[in-house]
Amino acid sequence: MQEPRTQGGAPKRIVVKLSGEALGGASGRGLDASVLARTAAEVAAAAAKCQLALVIGAGNLIRGATLAATGIDRATAHHMGMLATIINALAFRDALGRLGTPAEVFSSHAVATVVEGYSVRRADALLDSGAVVLLAGGTGNPFFTTDTAACLRAVELNADLVVKATKVDGVYSADPLVDPNAVRFDALSYMEVIEKRLQVMDLTAVALGQEHDLPVLVCDIAAPGALTKVAAGAKVGTRIASDAAK
Repeated sequence: MQEPRTQGGAPKRIVVKLSGEALGGASGRGLDASVLARTAAEVAAAAAKCQLALVIGAGNLIRGATLAATGIDRATAHHMGMLATIINALAFRDALGRLGTPAEVFSSHAVATVVEGYSVRRADALLDSGAVVLLAGGTGNPFFTTDTAACLRAVELNADLVVKATKVDGVYSADPLVDPNAVRFDALSYMEVIEKRLQVMDLTAVALGQEHDLPVLVCDIAAPGALTKVAAGAKVGTRIASDAAK
C-alpha cells in the first residue's frame, strides 16, 4: 500500500459511503429535494478541504433483498439495485453542479449515453484535479453491499479514510432508538466490531478494512458541518481501525 496522503494530520483523500435512504428524507423513500440540496452543500464544503469521492446506494429507490422476496432472481434483483444507484448519483452530480462544485459520475455498470464505466486512473486524476467523484453501481457484482464497495474503492484510490455517513452520530452498543441505555463508542478496533457483533458494516467490508489498515469513520450526515469537520481532521463520530488507538 502507498504512503497515506495526509496534510497536517487531516485526511487528504476520503471516500464517503452515502446510503440512498439518507437522500429520501424522513420516509427514506424517493429523492427529497431539500435533503439532496443540503447534503450536496455539506459535500461541497468538505470537498473544498480534501479530495472526496462518494459511493452512493439506492435503498431509497430499490432494495435487492425486497425484490428477491417477490420472486425475482436474487442476482437480478441486486443488479437492478446497482443500476438504481446511477439515478441517485446523477441527481447528486447535478446538485453539486448547481453549487459550482465540479463532479463526475462513474459506474461499475456503464450506460454509454449516460455514464462512463469506472476507471481507477480516471477517478484518481479527477480527484487530483479537485472534482468530486461519484461512484455508482456498487462493486459491479451481486451479493456485495455498498459498504464493501466503499472500502474496495478506497483501497483502489489510496484513500486515507472511509466515512460511513448514516442517520446516527456513531456506533452504539445497541440501537439508541430502542435502547435508552445504549452506549456510543468513540473508537473501536475491527476485532471489537466482530467480537461485539456490531452491525456497522458487512463482514466483507470489515475484512477489507482490516487487511489494508483502512480507517472507517461512522457519523451523522445530517449533522451540520460534520463532514467538513471530518475533512479538517476533527474528532467526529466513531472511528474504526485495525488498532482502536489509531
